[in-house]
Amino acid sequence: MIRKLAITTVAAFALGAGAAVAQVKIADVAELSGAGAAAGAVWHDGVKLAVEEVNAAGGILGEQIELAEYDSQTDPQISRAMVQKAIDEGTYVLLGTVYSSSTVVNMLVAQQNGMPQITGSESPTITAKGNPYIFRTAFGAQKGLPKLASYLKDGLGAEKIAVVWANTEFGRGGYDAFMGLVDDFGFEIVADVPTEQAQVDFASDVAKVKSSGADAVFVYLTEEESARFLIEANKQSLDLPMGGDTVLISQKVIDLAGDAANGAFGHVGLTAEAPVPAIKEMAAKFQEEFGYGADHNAIKGYIGVYMIKYVTEQIGEFDREKFAETLRGLCLDAETHPGILMDTCWDETGEMSRESFLVEVVDGAQQITQTLPAN
Repeated sequence: MIRKLAITTVAAFALGAGAAVAQVKIADVAELSGAGAAAGAVWHDGVKLAVEEVNAAGGILGEQIELAEYDSQTDPQISRAMVQKAIDEGTYVLLGTVYSSSTVVNMLVAQQNGMPQITGSESPTITAKGNPYIFRTAFGAQKGLPKLASYLKDGLGAEKIAVVWANTEFGRGGYDAFMGLVDDFGFEIVADVPTEQAQVDFASDVAKVKSSGADAVFVYLTEEESARFLIEANKQSLDLPMGGDTVLISQKVIDLAGDAANGAFGHVGLTAEAPVPAIKEMAAKFQEEFGYGADHNAIKGYIGVYMIKYVTEQIGEFDREKFAETLRGLCLDAETHPGILMDTCWDETGEMSRESFLVEVVDGAQQITQTLPAN
């Protein structure tokens, strides 16, 4: 196992100027192309924004971050190869991937090499496998969906639920987490509709839901799929409450679906509309830098960089093993660690805990309806 990273110092001399610039390498393996680019590219922009800020403030322990990007192409096996390449090329800590179907494959490579990995994936299985090097920047679905189920039951009085979900690692994780709540909340599942990754046509799926007699619809799809489903639901005049977790009401889905997103609701762990000054400030910087709005993936990537900064500064050296040991069970408060944006804790499995929000899309924008306590 590789226990300690030897920092590479890159000497940069400009026409006889003698100052050497020391750098520490951080790798971001993300979905920069393929079906997941709507999530991965935004995550990567969040990473870039945070790296720029950290470097401008002096870096980490006086070292400038060298950010290396690797495109997973939204392919689990390519993501595995890219993680191995990043390790071989001397990265300190690994960021990514966003898609759970890739993370469950590539995290094994990171684990075998003693490589701390900070992921934006939300499948419950990721932190259930006993990997001591994996850490989240967002809730697993098993933490967010009980909050959504409670709103469906107590807020809407829903009893008959149609479930539309992506038949992928991400989708199965959310599906299993929701189905595990059905008996506790007394729901009747009247339509169970699995879909495929990158599916384009949702006409028959919406028709199944429409004829099912459902009171409400639970939607657990990726960004582009969620937008397509909402557009088709609007086209077929599906007049039912449609709720999900984070993705369904994300800024990317709102941008893609337009007016069809209005009325969608759900639980979100992170949103640029949160009543949190640090998040609003980050979102404003992101808009200025990249010319579009930050969504939860951008915020997740941003936080990941600051996790690396704060944990490394706490241990006082670039040591992978100490990094992982320190982050397990750690709490960081936003007052003294502003880049973390909200008070956050991680347990021994790498699962995280912080406040979250109930959101509804109103007039093309996320509207916070409740702030929910950490669980």
